[in-house]
Amino acid sequence: MKIKYNSPVILTYTMFSICILAFCSNTVLAKYFSSPSHLSFFDPYFYVRLVSYIAGHGDLRHLIGNLMIILLVGPLLEEKYGSGKLLEMILITAIATGLLNAFLFSNSLIGGSGIAFMLILLGSFSNIRSKEIPLTFIVITVLFIGSEVISTLKIDQISQFSHLAGGFIGAGYGFIRNKKK
Repeated sequence: MKIKYNSPVILTYTMFSICILAFCSNTVLAKYFSSPSHLSFFDPYFYVRLVSYIAGHGDLRHLIGNLMIILLVGPLLEEKYGSGKLLEMILITAIATGLLNAFLFSNSLIGGSGIAFMLILLGSFSNIRSKEIPLTFIVITVLFIGSEVISTLKIDQISQFSHLAGGFIGAGYGFIRNKKK
């Protein structure tokens, strides 16, 4: 039996994120692997950081938490939608979330939590049919939004905004992609 690189987008993201955490100092993480904290369209690093922040993570626990979700759901979605479409959705989610965060807040984001939640809600659309909304999507959405709203009441270093943005983008993408079928 041989080992297959079955999910190139998800596995490459995983390996890249592990390397970033293992080999980058906090200074490098803050400079290159955190989202922009303000809109700065003339700074070339602004554009890099709109995507690179999803590979940076604060610590091993943060990384493992995100990768458990991403590695569980991601390969199934990559098989369903294809590597190109999944990469497109990851990039759209990262850029949209980064831009919205820079516009609305003065803090930076770090990590792939928005991507994880995008994959969760996108995955709940995997068995959608014409003019039907899966009950699993409704339940996941209610649980997801409810837990994130409750979490906003806690003082912590977690950006519920990125979770919600990623989830809504994933749900929207799933709805639009499946509506075209």
